Amino acid sequence: MAGPLSHITVIELAGIGPGPFACMILADLGANVIRIDRPPAPGRSRVDDLMRNDGVVDRGRRSLSLNMKDPRAVQAVLGLVRKADVLIEGYRPGVAEKLGLGPAECMAVNPLVVYGRMTGWGQTGPLAECAGHDINYIALSGALHAIGTRARPLPPLNLAGDYGGGGMLLVIGVLAALAERQSSGRGQVVDAAMTDGAALLMAPIYGMMAKGFWRDERESNLLDGAAHFYGTYRCADGRFVSIGAIEPQFYEKLLQLCGIDDPHFRRQWEQSEWAALRTKLESVFASRTREQWCELLEGSDACFAPVLSMTEVRSHPHNAARGTFVAASDGVVQPAPAPRFDRTPVELPAKAPRAGEHTRELLARAGASPDLIDELLRESVAYEGAGSAVS
Repeated sequence: MAGPLSHITVIELAGIGPGPFACMILADLGANVIRIDRPPAPGRSRVDDLMRNDGVVDRGRRSLSLNMKDPRAVQAVLGLVRKADVLIEGYRPGVAEKLGLGPAECMAVNPLVVYGRMTGWGQTGPLAECAGHDINYIALSGALHAIGTRARPLPPLNLAGDYGGGGMLLVIGVLAALAERQSSGRGQVVDAAMTDGAALLMAPIYGMMAKGFWRDERESNLLDGAAHFYGTYRCADGRFVSIGAIEPQFYEKLLQLCGIDDPHFRRQWEQSEWAALRTKLESVFASRTREQWCELLEGSDACFAPVLSMTEVRSHPHNAARGTFVAASDGVVQPAPAPRFDRTPVELPAKAPRAGEHTRELLARAGASPDLIDELLRESVAYEGAGSAVS
């Protein structure tokens, strides 16, 4: 494998959402990620199909499928932990311990292992045992309150909780623990909670509020849709463009290129004028198509970009030049691994494995003999499956 983490082995106890996303990033950076999948179960519901991992986020793994209710399966996982650097789990607090794969059991066989725990509410606190999803976790941080229209909060997909405040935070924690291990010679537990991560992402906004530059009301501030110079506008063809001309020189460039000489626009920072100026700017942008605005503004310092759909992004010249989106061998378009490295470049990992695709190989790596592997497969403790990946 290419990438700066090619010397790292990660054991992933399969789950949904931010844990798999964190493991995708680690795999993208070159880590050898071994996913422990549950055997496929009949009668999966539509919700199961919706929530299970997809071929993009699951890329770059090898899969071992085990029935974790059998002690022999737990021993196989511990055999892999013995040679691993990181274990990541996303169960409710206490579930991994009940399986016999908690921090104590894993560190008993490998004191160097970094044990990453991904939850919504965290390992402690009054809500730690409760179910929840991204929208609930960002609600508790103040992030959801700040996003949306004046009439109601709107969830920003599940980016601020699951992925930014969850998976990304877990990756940072794991890498920090690996760096600390170099000096201490010891592993440790990383408790990554989406509520904590979403709160952390809000630090700049809380900072602005502390200085009196942010009102605790939606659509009342510089970055939340109130300012006419920071927002989106509908064009003549029904498509949208984005404007972020905050600084005076960029704002001036926007007015110049748009041919706006109305003196009203000189009152950029008078908040009482923002609504009226937005209405005027809406009329300006409605006069041309998105493509015409791209021809006029793209590549300038007007802080402009077209609002592209997910089906358009790959063909944009900038994305194409950087290879921001790539197509896997099966034709699925997806974001390329990032960031970029000059000495240890990364590449798109292999597509998502089938559940159990590498079961024999990984059981052997865990120390199981050929006879034991046959026994585990015969008794349905291990599964060597075909078909789609299952989590």
